[in-house]
Amino acid sequence: MDYVKFGATGLEVSRLCLGCMTYGEPTRGNHAWTLDEETSRPLIRQALELGINFLDTANAYSAGSSEEIVGRAIRDFARRDEIVLATKVFNRMRPGPNGAGLSRKAIFAELDASLKRLGTDYVDLYQIHRWDYGTPIEETLEALDDVVRAGKVRYIGASSMYAWQFSQALYASRLNGWAEFVSMQNHLNLIYREEEREMLPLCADQGVAVIPWSPLARGRLARDWDAGSARQDTDEFGKTLYVEGDRKVVEAVASVAAARGAPRAQVALAWVAQKPEVTAPIIGASKPGHLADAVAALSLELTEQEIALLEAPYEPHQIAGFK
Repeated sequence: MDYVKFGATGLEVSRLCLGCMTYGEPTRGNHAWTLDEETSRPLIRQALELGINFLDTANAYSAGSSEEIVGRAIRDFARRDEIVLATKVFNRMRPGPNGAGLSRKAIFAELDASLKRLGTDYVDLYQIHRWDYGTPIEETLEALDDVVRAGKVRYIGASSMYAWQFSQALYASRLNGWAEFVSMQNHLNLIYREEEREMLPLCADQGVAVIPWSPLARGRLARDWDAGSARQDTDEFGKTLYVEGDRKVVEAVASVAAARGAPRAQVALAWVAQKPEVTAPIIGASKPGHLADAVAALSLELTEQEIALLEAPYEPHQIAGFK
């Protein structure tokens, strides 16, 4: 496993990040396709043994049980100081006022709850899961700066939003001397490339680490377009991301993979990993082979001709993944 600097920081992370939304009790929250703790632990352990030191979860994944499972696995299979542990805040965790969002009150309460579930006294990367239109960004950023200064958070990051919003946040932090976002977790894969227009150039210019979610388009790039999966059939959010016209991109991946004699997942992930702006794609793994394919993808060098064939069928999309 290779390790790289996390944007302009001194932090070193593996070239792959293990996305932990897959790990959570299926009876908690709204992700019926997730793996329970007994099934999740061997996969987390395999990722750690492969050299992946970067794990990403969120308070809202399976109503907090993802954080619990990940926290116990880190305690049992790794040394905490060797792990880069990331979680997120924004989505609703309880009904009623202040049960969601990025207010000062919500951030303080949800961070403490996440730390308790994770079984740690700090997180390495604390990310806002989405933009909160109901809270001034200055309130959010000042609260995040306070938790950094309190030692509960090492770095702060952001997730899917418009480039103008991210630019506004970076400017506000700089203007006030607050901790700045050092990373962007955005939606990027061969099917959805709208981030290439503004967000990726902004991140490259500002030295911001890019850690894309769904680099395999929730598995669609790894199988025939008409082939379903348990997740695809029950993931309501995932159903909003892709359209019928994306079938042609899936077919292009199949063609390049066949010519290469490589699994489709390796080809699709290699395309993301080779983009110069990308630091570490966030991979989901529900089977041991998923992790093996992901690691192998880092060594698969696509040619310019292969990249052109993969990119040629792309059709512009409406914004998908955030509002």
